[in-house]
Amino acid sequence: MTGPLIALTGATGFIGRHLLRELPRRGYRVQVLLRRPSELPEGATGAIIGDLAAPQNMAAALRGVDAVVHSAGLAHAMSGHPEDDYRVLNTEATVGLARAAERAGVKRFVFLSSIRAQSGPVSDTVLTEDLPAQPTDPYGRSKLAAEEGLATLSIDWVALRPVLVYGPGVKGNMAALLRLAQAPVPLPLGGLSARRSLLSVDNLAAAVDTVLNAPGRLRRPLIVADEQALTVAEMIAALRAGLGRGPALIRVPASLIGWAARAAGREEAFERLAGALVASPAALLSLGWRPPVATREGLQALARSSASAR
Repeated sequence: MTGPLIALTGATGFIGRHLLRELPRRGYRVQVLLRRPSELPEGATGAIIGDLAAPQNMAAALRGVDAVVHSAGLAHAMSGHPEDDYRVLNTEATVGLARAAERAGVKRFVFLSSIRAQSGPVSDTVLTEDLPAQPTDPYGRSKLAAEEGLATLSIDWVALRPVLVYGPGVKGNMAALLRLAQAPVPLPLGGLSARRSLLSVDNLAAAVDTVLNAPGRLRRPLIVADEQALTVAEMIAALRAGLGRGPALIRVPASLIGWAARAAGREEAFERLAGALVASPAALLSLGWRPPVATREGLQALARSSASAR
C-alpha cells in the first residue's frame, strides 16, 4: 500500500479496533502505538513503540507519519476514577502526543473527544459547536481541556465530539440498552418521548476519513452524530426488529418511571434514559461527510450481530 500513513492510538478499544479494520479499507496505511513490542494487530502495517504517559520522546518514532488519530484515553464508563486520572490520561497525554507529532512534522492530529466536552448527559437545546462548552463531569472537563491544549499548538488539529457510539462489541450504556431489548418481556418505555442522538461506529469511521482528507486547516471541534435522533422507544423497537420481534412497548408515564427509578436509587440512569440530547452534525456535513448507515438500520444490524455472537 502507498496511501497516507496514519498513527493510531487506542487500537485495542471498541472504536480503535473498528478504525484499525476500516482505515486500511479506505486506502490508509496504519501504524499502531504500542507501549511495548508485542504481536502486531491484524490490519496494522507497523507499530510505534511509546508510552502516552511519556510522549515527549516519541517525535522520532512519528517521523514520516502523515496524521495521528488519537482514540486512546480513560473512558467515561470507567467510574470511580479521580479527576486527576482523567487530567493525566485524557488531557496531558493528548497534548503531549500532539506536541511530539508537531515536532515530527505530522500534518494533522485527529483527536477523538466526546460530546461530553460540549454538554452534560442531557440538553434542552440542540447542541452545536457554536454553543458555549459546558461539561459537567471530570471526563467531559478533561476532554475539553485537551481541546484547549491543542489550540495552543501550531499543528493542524481537529477534535471529533461523538455522541453515544453503537456497533458490534459496544459496551456501557448502549450495551445496557441492547440487553433491555433482548429481554423476552414487554417494556414500560413506550411513553418516553425525548429524542437522543446516536452514532454508528461505521459513520464515525467515515467522519475520521472525512477530516483526514479535508482541505485547508481545521483547528476546531466537530460534533459527530447520526442525522436522525430517536426516542428510547424507537431505539428499542429498532433493536427488536433486528431480532425479528415486535416492539412490545407499554406506554407508562415518564413521571411514574422516574419515581420508581428514584426509589431504586437509579435516578441518574433514568435521567440518561429519559432526557433529551440532540446534537447537530451540520458542520461536519458541510465538509462532505456522508454517513453510510441510517440509525434504525444500524441498530437492527447491531441486534442481529449480537444475537449471532451469543
